[in-house]
Amino acid sequence: MVDKLSEECGVFGLYNTRSTETSQLIYYGLFALQHRGQESAGIAVSDGQQLNYYKDEGLVQAVFDPKLLNFLSGVHGIGHVRYSTTGGTTYENAQPVVIVSSEGQMALAHNGNLVNTKALMAELESQGATFQSSTDSETILKLIAKQTIETGNVVEAIKQTMTVIKGGYSILLLTSNRMYAFRDPMGLRPLIMGKRDDAYVFASESCAIDSIHGDIIRDVRPGEIIVVDENGIHSEQVATNSTHICSFEYVYFARTDSVIEGLNVYEARVNMGHRLFKETGRKADIVIDIPDSGTSAALGYSQASGVPFSKGFYRNAYIGRTFISPKQDLREIGVSFKLSPIRRNVEGKSVIMIDDSIVRGTTITRIVKSLRRAGAREVHVMITSPPVKYSCHYGIDTPDSKQLIASQKPVGDISIEIGADSLTYLSHEGLRASLSRASLGTCMACFDGNYPVPVEETT
Repeated sequence: MVDKLSEECGVFGLYNTRSTETSQLIYYGLFALQHRGQESAGIAVSDGQQLNYYKDEGLVQAVFDPKLLNFLSGVHGIGHVRYSTTGGTTYENAQPVVIVSSEGQMALAHNGNLVNTKALMAELESQGATFQSSTDSETILKLIAKQTIETGNVVEAIKQTMTVIKGGYSILLLTSNRMYAFRDPMGLRPLIMGKRDDAYVFASESCAIDSIHGDIIRDVRPGEIIVVDENGIHSEQVATNSTHICSFEYVYFARTDSVIEGLNVYEARVNMGHRLFKETGRKADIVIDIPDSGTSAALGYSQASGVPFSKGFYRNAYIGRTFISPKQDLREIGVSFKLSPIRRNVEGKSVIMIDDSIVRGTTITRIVKSLRRAGAREVHVMITSPPVKYSCHYGIDTPDSKQLIASQKPVGDISIEIGADSLTYLSHEGLRASLSRASLGTCMACFDGNYPVPVEETT
């Protein structure tokens, strides 16, 4: 089992008026979002009359090659990288989802998760709909297609669909000559709008727009529908609510060079390091990070405390995320392949080790043990988020709460179990303060159990 909250998904879309490099640009955008999902990748493009698409299981660079990208010729397009939250890892569940509707072909790319998928699927099936996948994304697209027949207008169809789907979502919808971008009324999942020459660009993170040398315009607003066609863009605000961007975007998921809701992720993580020192006042010989999500916070802790920052681990970039061995002793060797302590830096020293979260507690136990073997005299573990006690239902693949160590044990017991001299979590107030410059409030349901959208079912 991977002892981290698993990535969500990433979406990327580009609406040109004349470029013939659309699929190549989408490829680069998806490559920049690869950290958000490594199970499958797909691209759908339109030449102004019909859609062409390709998707498959695997990483972006494994799914697409130059010949295939040249085959996907078009001026408008959307792409997707996937980590499954609803539905398993199969070709059928890869995105974009493509169907034929009364408006012709439609393709949809979705980041997020609905809490009422089963009920919606059952209702559609009772009306004669059939499904090729087990994803909530296909459910959303079938609802839009159905409402398009009834209303005769795609925007009205999206509005009607948004009244019945519940959960977190950022969605790109492509037809032969238009692109639609919309976001859930709470703003739980991020979606950014930018511009590259005469092309409008949408992405789950700003780093993807930067990767194709685009300029950021703004975040798509919660409950907003943006339509892009040959006449430019049109926006409608169709739903409003108190807004809650996912706090874990800043803690772990997003790249440090991304800006979400006006707050740079690197700045947010440095803030978390500052707050950890403010709350604990702990000193040691060195501060080290668990790369990469703990690095910025470790630098922040060092800045605030005056404790020198040092690299505690060599991270092997060539070990894939599926490097798993069934035997316990070999699993520990596998962890050391990924993160190998730098003995010279930690031997004989009191070490503060910064990480973003503890989920099951298995991996961090092995990491602490490896520091002991490398000669660390003391290991003080500090976490840049509060204890993860509750499952996420809005687009993050979270274990059942019974598998979350913080929901089962107090902090002192966890500290003993992982073999640390001490264990400190950032407080709820400290995390909120670290994210105070973001333009939206934050969802902290995985920490406090306060779900902004009522959870009707587990999909």
